[in-house]
Amino acid sequence: MPDSPGKKVLVLGGYGLIGEAVVGRLVRDGHQVTGLGRDVSDAKRRWPAVGWIAADMAQLLAAEDWLPMVAGMDAVVNAAGALQDGPRDRLDAIHRDSVVALVSACEQAGVGRLVQISAIGADPASTNVFFSTKAQGDKAVASSSLEWTILRPGLVIAPAAYGGTALLRALAAFPGFIPAVMARQPIQTVAVTDVAETVSRAVAGSLPPRTTVDLVEADARSLGDVLIAFRAWLGLPQARVVPMPSMLGLLAGAIADGLGLLGWRSPLRSAALAALARGVTGNAKSWSEISDHKLQPLEATLAAMPAHVQERWFARLWLLKPAVFGILSLFWLVSGIVGFIRQGAAADILVSHGLSPALALGAVIAGSLADIIVGAAIIVRSLARLALLGMLAITLAYLGTATVLAPDLWLDPLGAMVKAVPALCLALVALAILDER
Repeated sequence: MPDSPGKKVLVLGGYGLIGEAVVGRLVRDGHQVTGLGRDVSDAKRRWPAVGWIAADMAQLLAAEDWLPMVAGMDAVVNAAGALQDGPRDRLDAIHRDSVVALVSACEQAGVGRLVQISAIGADPASTNVFFSTKAQGDKAVASSSLEWTILRPGLVIAPAAYGGTALLRALAAFPGFIPAVMARQPIQTVAVTDVAETVSRAVAGSLPPRTTVDLVEADARSLGDVLIAFRAWLGLPQARVVPMPSMLGLLAGAIADGLGLLGWRSPLRSAALAALARGVTGNAKSWSEISDHKLQPLEATLAAMPAHVQERWFARLWLLKPAVFGILSLFWLVSGIVGFIRQGAAADILVSHGLSPALALGAVIAGSLADIIVGAAIIVRSLARLALLGMLAITLAYLGTATVLAPDLWLDPLGAMVKAVPALCLALVALAILDER
């Protein structure tokens, strides 16, 4: 018989794509939920009734680190994970080492159940670090004395969008046609609500204990067909899927990997492309053999979350985001470099409006240096917000000072002053779309 509701449940990665859906479902089930993640400030705003613990799993590598958090818990759900190593992510620590320590702490603390949300394709022999470390974490769970459930969802579709699901929306919204690398690769999706439902059943004791199960829709479809379904969901005119050369995918992956070193977590990184290359498919029968709850096909998943204008805005802006940041970086870097190269000519303009030669030259050098600093800083994720604020401040200072000292520049036929206004607006747009989740 299932256990009674009202359990104390700790959800790791509780504000992620899957984790947040799990938190919401468990709260509705009447459980006392605590979420854990690196930055929980926004999660506290969205879920004020949930207790939140700010902690980095990559730093919780001993059972003693976990014991204070799991003490008194009836169940733990691990919905945390990362796609690829980077400045903010260490896959071996997050997927393996911390899970080994977590399992030990749960055994010592007498935690009743552990639900591990893994991934389709998890395999200790995989050359892909994501899949191999996920499998190593699964092994630690399956080797434990706990009542465990390991869930391996396919491509998770949710109302929220970042990472791979954001990329699907963006490609589907591409004007005129739908570009796709590996357009024929098979995909099986799963609704995030079905994942949360499964976790709910596991926590309640309604699933067979010590079970590993794939969560995928019954039939696979091609990536191209998934993109066509998303385009129809967005309410956009029909368009043909145009396969892109594999070399373009490799180039995009290399660029995304480089940006990953700067803190940008692009879904186009090589690990994601490798996952797509093997196909996102699992054994749908593993779920139907233990439950009479049917998992939704993609069409039903999309129908349950109707798209409105904000989804179309997001899909279009997501593709433009790299271009916006790239153009801003290039604009400010070139501006600063040209200022250094032509510092004499730039200083002469200021001298002609009343500044001393020394002060004019100093202002040009300082301004050029500031331009280069913000232009370089914007491509580093952790510095991007400060860089954008710097761009706004520098532009406003430039416009204000020039208006006071040389108002005639507004009438310059080359439009030096006028052109600064669109740059100011583009920085405001970048600031508005900076957040990733």
